[in-house]
Amino acid sequence: MIPEPVAAKVPEITLLFWVIKILTTCGGEAVSDYLALGNRVIGGFIEICLVAAALVWQLQTRRYVAAAYWSLAYAIAIFGTGVSDALHLFVGIPYTGTTLLWAVVLALVFWLWYRTEGTLSIHSIYTRRREMFYWAVVFATFALGTALGDFTATVLHLGYLASGIMFFLIILIPAVGWSRLGLNSIVAFWFAYVVTRPLGASFADYFGRPHSLSGANFGSGRVAVIVAIAVAILVGYLAVTRHDIQRPDEQQAGRLAAVRHDVVGR
Repeated sequence: MIPEPVAAKVPEITLLFWVIKILTTCGGEAVSDYLALGNRVIGGFIEICLVAAALVWQLQTRRYVAAAYWSLAYAIAIFGTGVSDALHLFVGIPYTGTTLLWAVVLALVFWLWYRTEGTLSIHSIYTRRREMFYWAVVFATFALGTALGDFTATVLHLGYLASGIMFFLIILIPAVGWSRLGLNSIVAFWFAYVVTRPLGASFADYFGRPHSLSGANFGSGRVAVIVAIAVAILVGYLAVTRHDIQRPDEQQAGRLAAVRHDVVGR
């Protein structure tokens, strides 16, 4: 039985959130690529186990816990990469097709979420159903970003480094739009969130892939280890300082009071 949340299940959006988010996209790409170097069936099984374990941990929490949240984000980054790559390598869908496919999936999940809940705000993730919509969107963004990064690097022949630089410039659009031009904060957030995936994945591919594939040839395994250590340190910092805990708004505070009253009544 999945417990109903009693507080927000996602972190407050800070600069450190974006740093860790980009690192998880980078690490997810590197880990998935490293697992693909061996037996792909075993690698796929490991990815499924990672995301399943992290999902159970996250869903069993009743409020935001930094380690649980980022473990699931990291696991989905790995799994989303593997699923997107599998559609290209084994099903034979070209990168153009997988990019369009995941864009449609993402749009559909957004539509269902908004139609059901009336909001896409991450500050409203304090019910079980909204949390499930949130993680469905996260998965779709990771899969889309993987396909999109490969599309720009290989189909458009930009290479991984140029693709990474391009996505870095693109991610500045919602930042400037929100801070200077009055862009809706929810639109700006999800715009930037989607772009973090191809941004991090492109740089992971650049550092991990061999020179023959326009990479720096550091190796996916080495990149995966370095990024995992960096993420662990930053998440540990957040777990201790709790700087990323959302303050409840009036609606959330009212719901929390109702949940507590229900628990006491039982």
